[in-house]
This record gives sequence, C-alpha cells and structure tokens, in this order.
Amino acid sequence: MDLPVRKKIPHTVPQWVLDGSWFFITIKCIPPGRNQLCQAGVGEGILAAMAHNHEKLVWHCRLCLLMPDHLHAIIAFPREPGMATTIRNWKKFTTIKHGIEWQRDFFDHRQRDWH
Repeated sequence: MDLPVRKKIPHTVPQWVLDGSWFFITIKCIPPGRNQLCQAGVGEGILAAMAHNHEKLVWHCRLCLLMPDHLHAIIAFPREPGMATTIRNWKKFTTIKHGIEWQRDFFDHRQRDWH
C-alpha cells in the first residue's frame, strides 16, 4: 500500500507582513511518541539553544514549551535570513549537539495583532 507523500510547506513570509510579526511554531520529532526532548540534560540544552538565538538577536522568542516529542514556540524572525533558514540552522545545531531527530519541516501560523 502506497502512503501519501507529505507535501513541503512553504514558509516564505509575504512582503506585506510587518517585520517583527509573531509566529506560532510547532516542531516535531521523529518517531512520534518517543521522548527525546524531556530528558535530563536535553531539555535544558534545547532551551539554552533557544535562549542563545534570542540573546544573539537571531530571533525574538516570547515563549517555548517543550513536550516529550515536539515543541511549541512563539517567535518573531528578522526578514533575512528568514524563518525557514533560521529554524533549519537551529534544528541542525540541536541535532548535532543533542542527537534530536527532528521531523522534516515545521508548522507555522502568523499571530495577528487585533489592537
């Protein structure tokens, strides 16, 4: 039985979206259900990598929530190098440093300001 092929999600932020807009991000591990992120040392390392990018102005992270096999975050990204490149680089670093097996791609949803 052939399984459906997962489509690549575009993460290009349209030019009309203001710099500094907030995005809700979900990044999953593979395989689902295996605790990779909430283990001694790993969780602290993941959060430290999030904080490092925040402190170096790679992104502005308002919130990061670790679950055993995925994370949620609310992050604002600079226009360049952009959301996809920034997350790809972060995932690569955490894979090398902590052995995390990330699912290809991620989910993003722009948060709207209703003020």
